[in-house]
Amino acid sequence: MQNKLQQTYGNIDIYLFDQLLKGRYDNCKKVLDVGCGGGRNLFYFLRNGYEVFGIDPNPQAVDAVKELSTMLAPDNSLENFMVCPAENLPYSNGVFDLVVCSAVLHFAKDAHHFDAMLQSMFRVLKPGGYFFARLASDIGIENLVKPLGNERYLLPDGSERFLVNEQTLLKYTNEFGKLYEPIKTTNVQNMRCMTTWCVQKR
Repeated sequence: MQNKLQQTYGNIDIYLFDQLLKGRYDNCKKVLDVGCGGGRNLFYFLRNGYEVFGIDPNPQAVDAVKELSTMLAPDNSLENFMVCPAENLPYSNGVFDLVVCSAVLHFAKDAHHFDAMLQSMFRVLKPGGYFFARLASDIGIENLVKPLGNERYLLPDGSERFLVNEQTLLKYTNEFGKLYEPIKTTNVQNMRCMTTWCVQKR
């Protein structure tokens, strides 16, 4: 059973898998993964006829996702994958049905950089389109993180991250659209917290 699941979904983020099970993206056709890495979250979309795009600042990651695309979806153009920063996406306004951004936003240098990345991603998303993000937050560990300045924090696990709270996420939700799934946070033994943030663009 595990092999069959892996053949269909790859090593997909479990919370993105949850949205697929709910049929949330069934009517989406054009998908962009911002910070795609080697394509772990694109496996299902490549296998199931979506038009798939991905950007990453790491050239090796882009090479890897091109190989994955060639293997799973030979008709999907390799020009859809490029080395690029999240805050400067080279696409027209409102072209994607779904934008996925997993474990990227907490690498923001400061609040301005975080805002620039979000503005860029929502610009290329269609009205009514879906935004799916997983990012580090201080939700549930507010008293355990140490501020370093510029909204970056030292986490109990020793990592340094740009952290958001629920207020920040709701502020941006109201700016761009509405939640299509409640904000959910996974607390990993008080060492770090990862939040799932799902917004439908107005």
